[in-house]
Amino acid sequence: MTIREAWENGRLYLTPTSPTPQLDARLLLEHSLSLSHSQLVAHGNDPMPTNSAAAYQTLLDRASQAEPIPYLIGHAPFFEMDLAVSPAVLIPRPETEELVLLAVTAGRQWASPRMVDVGTGSGCIAIALARKVAGARLTAVDLSPAALAIARQNANRYAPNQITFVQGSLLEPVPEPVDLIVANLPYVTTAEWTELDDGVKLFEPRLALDGGNDGLLLVRELLRQAVDKLAGDGAILLEVGWQQGTAVATFAQTLFPTASITPQPDFAGHERFVIVQKS
Repeated sequence: MTIREAWENGRLYLTPTSPTPQLDARLLLEHSLSLSHSQLVAHGNDPMPTNSAAAYQTLLDRASQAEPIPYLIGHAPFFEMDLAVSPAVLIPRPETEELVLLAVTAGRQWASPRMVDVGTGSGCIAIALARKVAGARLTAVDLSPAALAIARQNANRYAPNQITFVQGSLLEPVPEPVDLIVANLPYVTTAEWTELDDGVKLFEPRLALDGGNDGLLLVRELLRQAVDKLAGDGAILLEVGWQQGTAVATFAQTLFPTASITPQPDFAGHERFVIVQKS
C-alpha cells in the first residue's frame, strides 16, 4: 500500500462519521508520518511504513468514535498560528478569531494597554493580542493548571516573555485596574451541554463550556468583578452565545450605567460579542 492509497483508505473509513473525511484523513496521515502536506503529496507513491500504518489506523479508529482531530494530532490552527491543544483546553473556534480582531482594534486606543484574557485556555486570545498590539502588558488567567501549562507552551513559541500567566478565578488574581478585559467564558446552558455533539461533550472540557442554567453564570460574575477592576476609560469584550447578546448587554448596563454597551454581530450576523466601553 502506498501513502496515497493509505490516504484514500482513510477517507473512505471516515466518510460515514465525518463531514470532512478527506481533510481529517490527511491530517492524521501527516501526523502518523511526521510529514507536512507538501511532503505527503511528494511522497504519495512511496510505500506506507508498517509501523506508521498501525499508528494511522489507531488514529482513524479514534476519529471514527468522534474524538476531535486537533486532540489526536495535538495542535489546532488559530490566527496564523498552530497552537498546541489537549483535552485540558477548548479547541479554538473561528468565532474567537473575530473576538481577537475586535480586541486588537480596542487595544490600540492606548499606547501601552494593560490587558487581561480571562479563561485563557490554550492562550489563543492572549498570544494573538501580544503579537498584534504593540506595547501591550498582558495577563492571562485560568482556573486550570493543566490549561495554563498548554498556554505557556504556546506562548513560549509565539510570544515569549510577553504574557504573565496566573491561576485563579476570573479577575480575582488581577491586582490592579486594567484597560481591556477580553473573555470567551463558558456560555452553553447546562441543558444545551447535554445535547452537544459527542465530539464536544465527550472530549472537550466541560469547565470551558457549561455556563450554568442560562449559560451566563460566569459572564455575570466577571462583569460584577470588572466594576472594581476596569480602568476609568477601559473596555470589556465578551464572546457569548448567539442569542445572548441582548441579555448580556442589559445586565452590563446595570453595572456600568454610563458606559457605551453594544452587542456586536459576528460574520454570520449573529450577536456573538458584547462591547462595554467606559468613558
